[in-house]
Amino acid sequence: MHSPDLSREDAPAVPSGHPTAVTAGEALARYLNARAGDFLRSLRLHGESGSDTAGVAEAAGSLHMAARRISGTLHTFRPLLDPGWADDLRTELAWLSATLAQEHACTSRLNRLLSALSRLSGAAPVPSARGEFLVLDGAMGPQATDAPRPSGSLTVGAARAGALLERQLTLARTRAHSAALQALGSSRFHGVADAVAVLASELPLGPVAGAPASEALAPAAEVAEHRLVDAVAALPLSRAGHPYNAEALVHGLATASAGEAQDAPWHQVRQLLRLHRYAQEVLCPNTDPVLGRAGLVLDRHRDAAEAAAAAAAAARTPRIAPATAYALGVLHADQRHEVEAARFAFQEVWRTSTAVSAP
Repeated sequence: MHSPDLSREDAPAVPSGHPTAVTAGEALARYLNARAGDFLRSLRLHGESGSDTAGVAEAAGSLHMAARRISGTLHTFRPLLDPGWADDLRTELAWLSATLAQEHACTSRLNRLLSALSRLSGAAPVPSARGEFLVLDGAMGPQATDAPRPSGSLTVGAARAGALLERQLTLARTRAHSAALQALGSSRFHGVADAVAVLASELPLGPVAGAPASEALAPAAEVAEHRLVDAVAALPLSRAGHPYNAEALVHGLATASAGEAQDAPWHQVRQLLRLHRYAQEVLCPNTDPVLGRAGLVLDRHRDAAEAAAAAAAAARTPRIAPATAYALGVLHADQRHEVEAARFAFQEVWRTSTAVSAP
């Protein structure tokens, strides 16, 4: 498999290449030192943003991405590092990354659901029973042409459903914002920042790191690649090859546990694809756009699945009006259609890729 695309907005600049004489430890230190620099710069910008809400959000996002990259690299290249140190720092970075991601996730989820409600209750067609929907990101597939227009119940319930979602997700976003501020002011975070500052100047390496980079880095990166390929092979891509997977949609609509069982393997592939991308950033700067596109599609899959879960949770609110519950049910089904569209798009990208080879 060739290296994946880093065209996303969080792709960092990487060195132009590693000379063959460079040791694995030196190559890994160069990459992690750069990511530690990203982390510390983002932390400084966060502190300097003051009351600039947009600046604070941007700095928190950059801090989150730097923490995620460092953590993923420590995971993949653990055999070259001091294992106890790497595991401890990974645990702390995972806590920080998850905490910082929540506020943005709530904002994006609310925007996605309100936009979908507006589309479903307005002039845009509701996905038809035959599953004629617009697939994601320009992937091949049928488009909605003769789907029924919104019913009166949907139009009436959409406004109330939107208000309910806005109350619930705004409350969740406020709590996430408070949790992020509390985390950034905690002694635990200061310990993480101190560890990253040390990482920017000195990397605790193991004995294997003294080997040439061309010999010691590749095996660890290949493990990450093989895990990704194996996880994709376990997906039901033959069913995802149909633009409307009725069986999967029925299971996804049945219960929360059934939906989670459907989504979890795909979320795992998304995580493994990210680890593979980070490993390739360490190895070389030349990238293949195909797997970058696959990553974007899997991001949309995750977003749609989580939005569907939020709509389902809102529909379980006690004593809501029938029209509101109906609108939330249509919204849930719409987002599950988006999940299936993303799966269809992913299998198209993966199947047609010349970058994919057997492990």
